[in-house]
Amino acid sequence: MTTTTTPAPRAGRREWIGLTVLMLPLLLVSMDVSVLYFAVPFISAELRPTATEQLWIFDIYGFVLAGLLITMGALGDRIGRRRLLLIGATAFGAASLLAAYADSTATLIAARALLGVGGATLMPSTLALVRNMFHDAKQRGTAIAVWTATLTGGIAIGPVLSGIMLEHFWWGSIFLINIPAMLMLLLLAPLLVPEFRNPATGRFDLVSAALSLGALLPVIYGIKEMARDGLSPVRVLAIVGGLLVGALFLHRQRTRAYPMVDLRLFRRRGFGGALAVNLLAMFAIVGFAIFTTQHLQLVLGLSPLRAALWSLVPSLAVGGVAPAAAALAHRVERAYLIGAGFGIAAVGFVVLTQVTPETPLWLLLVGASVYAGGLVMVMSLVTELVLGAAPPEQAGVASALTESSSELGGALGMAILGSVGAAVYRREIVDGLPAGLPADAGDAAQETLGGALAVAQGLPAELADAVRHAAGVAFTDGLHLAAYAAVAVMLLGAVTALVALRGVRPADSTALAAEPTGPADASLSSVSR
Repeated sequence: MTTTTTPAPRAGRREWIGLTVLMLPLLLVSMDVSVLYFAVPFISAELRPTATEQLWIFDIYGFVLAGLLITMGALGDRIGRRRLLLIGATAFGAASLLAAYADSTATLIAARALLGVGGATLMPSTLALVRNMFHDAKQRGTAIAVWTATLTGGIAIGPVLSGIMLEHFWWGSIFLINIPAMLMLLLLAPLLVPEFRNPATGRFDLVSAALSLGALLPVIYGIKEMARDGLSPVRVLAIVGGLLVGALFLHRQRTRAYPMVDLRLFRRRGFGGALAVNLLAMFAIVGFAIFTTQHLQLVLGLSPLRAALWSLVPSLAVGGVAPAAAALAHRVERAYLIGAGFGIAAVGFVVLTQVTPETPLWLLLVGASVYAGGLVMVMSLVTELVLGAAPPEQAGVASALTESSSELGGALGMAILGSVGAAVYRREIVDGLPAGLPADAGDAAQETLGGALAVAQGLPAELADAVRHAAGVAFTDGLHLAAYAAVAVMLLGAVTALVALRGVRPADSTALAAEPTGPADASLSSVSR
């Protein structure tokens, strides 16, 4: 067989402006993972959520988003990725409006779930469209780097923007900022972003879509509840049931000609290991962020804006880590660099075990900067390995799996580390609360740190100080145990990288393109403007 190679067309001004438009929804979707961090005290004061409800307000967005990424990616292939992007933008804007004016905890949780549905349509669509708009390899690499920077930057910017809004407006305003950007996307995307669909993907598999959700959500629920209140038959059955549904999902993917996930990707060396490493990194960096932000605002008593600005210090401190890691990867094997990144992150979490309500702010910032630097090193190298392990025609699926592992890792981190911290808080504060506290006030103080501070506002000065001190000590005790758990996860990540990724390098795209493909990946795509 003779293969003729023609130079890939280079993107022009229209494509680069279109990329800027695509970054709007991506920035907002990533921001919504962290935008609630500084709103916790305001939501606690107005809606009075229980500890479990507070966790669900945070968790449900990431759970739904992670559970639907692959499903929505497959749907976009069939109906058109730009069309799905516009549908998702409409849904995301409507859900933002509902969340902004939620008058109950149940309404806010439901709105966050709908935001997750909208976000799941936006994330895979943006990355897939970037790949379709930039055919030249060098330009595509630059565009994907911009996409990755926007995704991670949104998580860092979310708390800052939240703090600025909370300084001047009510807590629901943090959701209203989504609406103008979504309206701009609806106006500009049809003009600047080409449509793309794959004409040979088979019928959309509703059964697989249901199975993917049925596998994820029970497992997450069981883990979260076990971390909070220990073992119980219902929680164990939820996890076992989810795993069984997951087995059915995998079997269905294995037996269909056009599956949502081509399982042959996992036969490629390093692919599964890189996804696992990515999940562990996101578990720690997202799961622990709530502790640092609440310590700044609730324990140290900083205003939302000051706390938000101080929370940028770790991001600024590690700004040069990703380029440095990429440069080192030309001389040092990536598995060793990734393992070293996990080791650096473990040192940062050890530093955080020394934080108390009385320690200076700089110690918290040093610990957070060190662990963030190590994990940025990990994530900057893993994405390249995942995409390099997949053949070019399946790079979109590989990207969706990378996003899914990131969202799942972040959601698991918030659920498990948050539950660990909450369990320690409730146990420790019982002995620390002063005598003579009204029963209802004591119950509220034992639920969350935000609840304890709200209770203290209505007490005499001496009693209020005692409640604040007890709550601060209980919270930092929970932070310490969560940090030790994060250290264990970092060590697991280092071992996984050294075992599964040693000798793995980003594959040459020409070599991969020459490999035989089967029905699941034989068809290429069509682009229409």
